[in-house]
Amino acid sequence: MDEQKQTVSPVKHKNLAMVCILLAGSLWGCLGLFNRNLSALGIAPETVVMLRNLGACAILALIFLFYDRSIFRIRLKHIPLFLCSGLVSILFFTLCYFRSQQVSSLAVAAILLYTAPTFVVILSAIIWKDKITKRKLIALVIAFLGCCFVAGILNGQLTVTTEGLLLGIGSGLFYSSYTIFGRLALQHYQPFTVTFYTFLIAGIGSLFMTNTQDLATTFHSPTGILLSLGLMLLGTVFPYLLYTKGLNDLGDSGKASILASIEPVVASLVGIAAFGEPMTLGVLLGLVCILVSVYILR
Repeated sequence: MDEQKQTVSPVKHKNLAMVCILLAGSLWGCLGLFNRNLSALGIAPETVVMLRNLGACAILALIFLFYDRSIFRIRLKHIPLFLCSGLVSILFFTLCYFRSQQVSSLAVAAILLYTAPTFVVILSAIIWKDKITKRKLIALVIAFLGCCFVAGILNGQLTVTTEGLLLGIGSGLFYSSYTIFGRLALQHYQPFTVTFYTFLIAGIGSLFMTNTQDLATTFHSPTGILLSLGLMLLGTVFPYLLYTKGLNDLGDSGKASILASIEPVVASLVGIAAFGEPMTLGVLLGLVCILVSVYILR
């Protein structure tokens, strides 16, 4: 009986980690629900970034203040690691992605963003000697193909400028770096500590981009307050805690990043349900591709 428990338990542990990552990607896919409505109130993207980062940090601080204050303890020598995860992985990624959306189509920006799993698989193989298996490569290709379908590559009208290409690839690289820096930090700290200090640094950095008039507009109405809380909790705190926890338990950066590719599929479904966007063949094919890649990685 004991031997059976030992063989079954790791499988359940792995499956739970995969569910955490899939839930995280799904919640990230709901970000547009809050971003679009906040933009409709006249809130600038830079202010949305600040609300997301600093607001998430404040909520985490309140939770951990009562839950476990040991989460706040870190060594000074590890501050550069959190500077990287906060500034590079969160702040730089957001700035590149927003700018990429301005100079390219949303479809091109989305496709280039999801070069991220490729970066993660390559960097993980270099840093941790993670195996680039045939199964992982097939899942990576299918997941990226699914993102391309969702982004609208089927219509054959995608164009990209040099600036858009560089910004898009930059957003993918910075986006992927959270998985790398997060895994490095998880060697020394628990997931909650990693998430908190990442957003503390990102929040402080985003303060320099904020328009104070936008803040007054945001909190002037109950709608603005509710949307901001949704952005902080559902779009940031919960998914990053789930992803960091899943990454910690799964122990495979490339696989975690590929599983998170469910995000653009959920984003498209949110657009269909909440904003009346059409259900296209590309969305359906993308959903099938992502589900196939998840099945391959099971």
